[in-house]
Amino acid sequence: MKLLLTISFLIILSAISLFIGPVSIGNIFDMTFEQQVVMFASRVPRLISVIITGIGMSIAGLIMQCLTKNKFVAPTTAGTMDGARLGILISMMAGVSSLFMRSIFAFVFTLLTTLIFIKIINKIKIKNIIFVPLVGIMYGNILASVAMYFAYTQNIVQNLNTWLIGDFSSVLRGRYEILYITIPMIIIAYIFADKFIIAGMGKDFSKNLGVNYNLVLNIGMIIVSILSTAVLLTVGVIPFLGVVVPNIVSILFGDNLKKTLPIVAIGGAIFLLICDIISRLIIHPFEIPISLTVGIIGGAIFLFLLLRRRAYA
Repeated sequence: MKLLLTISFLIILSAISLFIGPVSIGNIFDMTFEQQVVMFASRVPRLISVIITGIGMSIAGLIMQCLTKNKFVAPTTAGTMDGARLGILISMMAGVSSLFMRSIFAFVFTLLTTLIFIKIINKIKIKNIIFVPLVGIMYGNILASVAMYFAYTQNIVQNLNTWLIGDFSSVLRGRYEILYITIPMIIIAYIFADKFIIAGMGKDFSKNLGVNYNLVLNIGMIIVSILSTAVLLTVGVIPFLGVVVPNIVSILFGDNLKKTLPIVAIGGAIFLLICDIISRLIIHPFEIPISLTVGIIGGAIFLFLLLRRRAYA
């Protein structure tokens, strides 16, 4: 019942999203040629990319939180997105222009930097729920600083900055299809949900239950890396999404990963759709980058969650 309600709400928001923009669509059954082009070359691809991005980043955050046993770890608070951006920079420096090859560079650096972060927090004796994401943010800032240094030396700062701001305004038919690679990753995440929970208990606990800890950890990080890379290459960095949605769902529906994963997925799509609609309406007919909207709303929720956790600590 809860899942049906969230799906219904997502459908309503999707319908609203299709009719927001500088070009009026009017009657969907009696569109002009120009309106048809706008609808199917821009509005529909944008809606699909928003939904897939919301689902992908929310699930990526949920997997990382499960494996690290920390509610505030996500791709944007663990250096994952910064690693992807560093990979894109290296591909630029190497003269790579192919989107496929850039995605390979981004994926490899995302996977490596995420695994390094996991190694770092496993070495840390203090497992405070606030301390771990702070380490991740510092780690991400180091990666971002390294990327910025090389960007300055190669005079490609402006090119690098285009990957910093999350924005759906440039999403058109033919420019977002790489996001479809996230769909099989989401299915695999659901299949391995129970094993992610066991792996999150630690290596010894996993071994006692017959679960290959390293294999499950690597599968989880590969899923997170592919999801993060696809989103970064298509729309840029979306902050806080992977943190706030899983936490809100956890508060409302509990921590059973297998049961809450579909709700987290749909909840991520709903949250991002709401932010996208606000971004397009606040200075209509223009729009502000969605990373700013998500940053403000998500940042406020993130602060509330931090204070809430601290109050119950």
